[in-house]
Amino acid sequence: MLTKRIVPCLDIKNGRTVKGVNFVDLKDAGDPVELAKIYADTGADELVFLDISATEERRKTLANLVLRVAEKVNIPFTVGGGISSVADVDILLQNGADKVSINSSAVKNPQLINELAAKFGSQCIVVAIDAKQVDGAWKVHLVGGKVPTDLDLFEWAKEVEQRGAGEILFTSMDNDGTKDGFANEALAKLSTSLNIPIIASGGAGNEQHFIDAFKYGKADAALAASVFHFKEIGIQELKTTLDKHGIPVRI
Repeated sequence: MLTKRIVPCLDIKNGRTVKGVNFVDLKDAGDPVELAKIYADTGADELVFLDISATEERRKTLANLVLRVAEKVNIPFTVGGGISSVADVDILLQNGADKVSINSSAVKNPQLINELAAKFGSQCIVVAIDAKQVDGAWKVHLVGGKVPTDLDLFEWAKEVEQRGAGEILFTSMDNDGTKDGFANEALAKLSTSLNIPIIASGGAGNEQHFIDAFKYGKADAALAASVFHFKEIGIQELKTTLDKHGIPVRI
């Protein structure tokens, strides 16, 4: 049985790690290079590094920072933010990223998913989907959650898979930063309807929430930020708890 993954997320703005609630009210959470090394040394399975203002500000991901982070870690590392071309991905992978995450650019140009998967392999391509419930339906949002679309979460996720993405990072904007738990019903629907791994994001507040994301949300990985950044949950302690509940993890 494949082990479930615990994935700290480093949201980067102006070279610092930040964390907010429902995608706003950002607070400083530390130096991303130092945090990345701590997580790699204390049992994280992977890291996700998102330059959350790159798309909004029309600039590229901070490739130099990626290089510095990659030099400090020995676990897989995904990078996202402002990626819109094969050339962007090439630079990031050369600088040490194992995978890249695309979001707004994939919606605006779905063929980009096909191009990246063909060039670098599906295993390198993560499509991030930020969605929230609008009139009872899950709708995809762009540019760090600021721009709503008419795209249905589940239809878009299916298309993403068909175009060659190797993984989906689903963030529930309704749950993000609330510490009330993951959107397990939506997660389970994604996990059972797709054949690629689903990373759960948005809502982690305690160890039970991770248990629920794996047991009821059927997620392949669970991502969190503030509970790790502010030392509310220790990764090794979390994994011990998951193991006791019969959830396969790498300890």
